Amino acid sequence: MTASGKDSPVRIGLIGSGWIGSFHAQSIAQRVPGAVLSMVADPVPGAAERLASSVGGVRAVTDAAAVFAAEEVDAVLISAPADTHADLVVAAAAAGKAVFCEKPMALTLADADRAIEATQAAGVALQVGFNRRFAADFAAAHDSIVAGDVGQVQLMRSVTRDPGLSDPSKVKPWVIFFETLIHDFDALSWLNPGARPIEVYAIADALIRPDFKDRGLLDTAVVVLRFDNGAMATAEASFQAVYGYDIRGEVFGSAGMVTAGDVRRTAMTAYKADGIAIDTVRLNTELFRHAYTAQLVHFVHCVRTGTHPTVTGADARRALSIALAARTSVESGRPVQVVDPVPR
Repeated sequence: MTASGKDSPVRIGLIGSGWIGSFHAQSIAQRVPGAVLSMVADPVPGAAERLASSVGGVRAVTDAAAVFAAEEVDAVLISAPADTHADLVVAAAAAGKAVFCEKPMALTLADADRAIEATQAAGVALQVGFNRRFAADFAAAHDSIVAGDVGQVQLMRSVTRDPGLSDPSKVKPWVIFFETLIHDFDALSWLNPGARPIEVYAIADALIRPDFKDRGLLDTAVVVLRFDNGAMATAEASFQAVYGYDIRGEVFGSAGMVTAGDVRRTAMTAYKADGIAIDTVRLNTELFRHAYTAQLVHFVHCVRTGTHPTVTGADARRALSIALAARTSVESGRPVQVVDPVPR
């Protein structure tokens, strides 16, 4: 139930008006029934105002504290920089606001625990933005695995290839694990129900822009995971796939295999004199447009009904534990045990 009543729209305050924050604002305004965008906060002068004016009827502020204090806000959507997420989740919970937080929820296990504990103590919903779970093909693959169609899970693969590295100077160290492959780590755990990640071996390099490696850039990575049910998995990422935005998953088991993901814009293939061609997707908001919307629809439903989101802080913590192990593995050059992959 929201502060405005169970039959009234969930009033959402958005923190962060960058690329994905702006897309979420448009989704709430146009595609999420039962919700309204009531506030936008961004510390960059003019940023919140520009986004607020584009959706109309929205209050713009520069301080997130104003969102937490606002009576016209029932829930908070956090799409600010990753290193602010845990503090913002805690502040939102303290204000009694339900929380949707973009990944990663935190950058340390201590901060992840702090965020989870704060929302549990406040009794507010916490959902994390692992959108692949809401993509129709990934969801169908998950349901098939749960139904036992692939038998015992043995081999898994997850791929994330972004279409282009536009400005390497803006990429922070370890982003490839904490903000890109974090999706793959969650997907692999979700597609291997009931299993715990126990060991990680990772390699990473600057193969796209080697001239930025000395500034901490890692633009290409491969991670090998082992789960406690014996399953082995690989997750790979590249920041430059010249052919499009390529997200795929594969689960192979004793009774069969399921796959998900497709770089094609449509199923249409053109056969012409100069060859065969397909159109490919170039933006995450294009490939996952439905999934981005569906996850917010789910969040709003949970806030209105008082039910628990299916993507939890514990899920975010598990993915983070893998990312932390991957970083340590790259630093040490050795396989690393996953530390405490479930919340205490």
